[in-house]
Amino acid sequence: MALVHKLLNGVYILRKCQMPSAASCLFVGPHFADYCSSSLQKPMVAPGKAGSPQRKTERDLQGHPQREVDLDIISPEEKPEVSFDKAIQDEIKDRFRRLKEDFVNHWIGPEGRPLHEVLLEQAKVVWQFRGKEDLDKWIVTSDKTIGGRSEVFLKMGKNNQSALLYGNLSSEAPQDGESGRSGYCAMISRVPRGTFERKKSYDWSQFNTLYLRVRGDGRPWMVNIREDTDIIQRKNQMYSYFMFTRGGPYWQEVKIPFSKFFFSNQGRVRDAQYQLLLDKISSIGFTLADKVDGPFFLEIDFIGVFADPAHTEEFAYENSPDLNPKLFK
Repeated sequence: MALVHKLLNGVYILRKCQMPSAASCLFVGPHFADYCSSSLQKPMVAPGKAGSPQRKTERDLQGHPQREVDLDIISPEEKPEVSFDKAIQDEIKDRFRRLKEDFVNHWIGPEGRPLHEVLLEQAKVVWQFRGKEDLDKWIVTSDKTIGGRSEVFLKMGKNNQSALLYGNLSSEAPQDGESGRSGYCAMISRVPRGTFERKKSYDWSQFNTLYLRVRGDGRPWMVNIREDTDIIQRKNQMYSYFMFTRGGPYWQEVKIPFSKFFFSNQGRVRDAQYQLLLDKISSIGFTLADKVDGPFFLEIDFIGVFADPAHTEEFAYENSPDLNPKLFK
């Protein structure tokens, strides 16, 4: 019985000291498995005797995985600190700083400039295209939003000195049973935003003419201007006028008086015409819808405004009590 008891104790000890199997290495990871196997297979050195150079090299190679495990572990001190409270506080401080600058600039003058400089200004460049940040101020759209097949793209021109609007116009109506017409592409400026995402507007009241330098392919474009009057004006209401490009390699300077812009709603000219409010301009856009299928392009150098002393017309369209009775009350 004593012999049987010793045999059973020996089997139990061997089971407790088994080497890690290949199946277990799949779960604990290769570095940990190599570390366990190397620690169990360390050669024994007699006390008082130094190991041979070959044995030292083996020990160094076997201990190398252990150093890799230590390098892979990120200490708590090295973890990046992410504080949402601090980010929110920084954002609020930046918003209030910009709000303070808006108040200070308002007391100094329009756009933070002295009033006498603004009054003596004869011309002003509102949009120019010299880099990608200038393209980010614009958005492009087409009849793809209603199921059409027109495509439009916007990129920087040659030598980053202009913006190139190009694409393909298709007047094929979408097969949805609702839309009967299609075929338009547009480029629209983003509405300027102030502090706390407040909508801002452009004040062009001291100018009377829109000034552009463009180069096109001979197609006619529609120039659209929107007012920042959410209470009076609806979303689809705008002021429009035509811009005819000559085509060819030469640039052309286009001057359109603001008095020529006519009032339209959902693409249709209204009988009752209103004068454009130049101190509440929110955005400007260019639309192509000439029903000529095929490729197109429009290259724009800059868009600005200027005061033409030779132009004295205030409003180019007539009104009558029957068409617009509100003006004659």
